[in-house]
Amino acid sequence: AMSAALVGYSSSEEDEEDKEDKEDSGARGGAQGPPGASAARPLLPVPAGLPGDPDPAEEPSDDSARHGGRVRGFPHERGSWATHVFLPYLAQEEFLELLELLVSRARTFVPAVAAMEEFHLSLSQCVVLRYHWIEPFVRSLRERLAAFHRFFCVADQVKVYTNQNKTRTFIGLEVSAGHFQLLELVSEVDRVLEEFDLPTFYKDPSFHISLAWCVGDLSSKLEGQCLRELQDIVDEFEDSAFLLRIQWEQVRCKSGNKYFSFPLR
Repeated sequence: AMSAALVGYSSSEEDEEDKEDKEDSGARGGAQGPPGASAARPLLPVPAGLPGDPDPAEEPSDDSARHGGRVRGFPHERGSWATHVFLPYLAQEEFLELLELLVSRARTFVPAVAAMEEFHLSLSQCVVLRYHWIEPFVRSLRERLAAFHRFFCVADQVKVYTNQNKTRTFIGLEVSAGHFQLLELVSEVDRVLEEFDLPTFYKDPSFHISLAWCVGDLSSKLEGQCLRELQDIVDEFEDSAFLLRIQWEQVRCKSGNKYFSFPLR
């Protein structure tokens, strides 16, 4: 089965160079958590690698050992900010319990699987914005999203994704209800992206919340038997119907190391 192309992830580009001087190996997180994120646990490297990336081999100057094996999706340029529009999902305790069950089961098939530290549902690819475009971009998003109402979706179908250049594999929960509202939201975001000549979202997206990831294309090991067992865990989890019915209350945009929030009505 073809793995669905994955929504792009990126790290906080703007402040990356300064950090790399101070830190060794790749143990750090690739991005700062949003304000108020738990600082107690060490952050895992955040998956990077964008749909339509150049092949990692074309980027010999980027020392991936310093990024926990991440390969940057596009060459870092001063003044260009990696930008991503998404719905943030705040994990409750029960969700983290479910996550732990899923990750420990997945590790019996692929030992390198690691849980995500933050959870979201992407509404855009990761795109590159020039610094002086951030403010008008955010203003335009705010105008387009102002009339949008809160809505529910259900994310309860376990699915395996790879990013487009097959450098990462993800386990995600795909949306089974609420797809139409998500498409409507994406069309608003797409119109802002078009204003700035940026690539729009995929034509037939698989909306999902990524739960865990590993380096390389390990989809063949995670699909089939593993996927069936993970779906059983989700289906049998106490209160999973309640837990995985999510009300979205805000859209968020992360540009470089800055976060912008857009409340839904």
